[in-house]
Amino acid sequence: MTRPRIALAALGLFIAGCASPPSHFYTLSSALAPGAGVAPPSGGVAVAVGPVSIPAQVDRPEILVSEGANRVRPQETERWAAPLADNIARVVAENLADLLATARVTRFPQTTDMAAAYRVLIDVQGFTSVPDQAATLGAVWTVRRTQDGRSETGRTRVREPVTGAGYEALAAAHSRALGTLSRDIADALRRLIAAAPAGDAGNAK
Repeated sequence: MTRPRIALAALGLFIAGCASPPSHFYTLSSALAPGAGVAPPSGGVAVAVGPVSIPAQVDRPEILVSEGANRVRPQETERWAAPLADNIARVVAENLADLLATARVTRFPQTTDMAAAYRVLIDVQGFTSVPDQAATLGAVWTVRRTQDGRSETGRTRVREPVTGAGYEALAAAHSRALGTLSRDIADALRRLIAAAPAGDAGNAK
């Protein structure tokens, strides 16, 4: 092999060695079984989900892996397909639509032609990822009836084991944890709906 060809071959190997590994993208999804919904006392209630706040350290495209009590590491090639707060709001909205048997669930401040009778605010205080082990979610949430301001606040903390290998299984575990959060919120919504004055359980005026 001539020297120019050797140089070109070496350059090709160098470039190949410097090439970045491909990124993989993950999303959260509804983890509820079909037909999991139980209709509220007055069907078709309108609910707006959001805003959702998340810890600053996980508010990034890369999945942040916990490696101990005081150590975390971002995975440069393992990323969320959308901003995590938006991802969480979307999944909770989908879950609530199923749990409350209503299609009238939107994400705040998404434009809508209906005034939401209920608002759901979520403050995610912990979102821990340990691949091949567990996904942990901690959140404080408030459900508020817009008609009179009556509200109910609760806290959900869940540790969901990862069933499978890899980051897709980790995302699925986080999705199941959001299912638990959604059930807690749905229970509070049902209580507020049941206690609403006659004629006020649906849209806010």
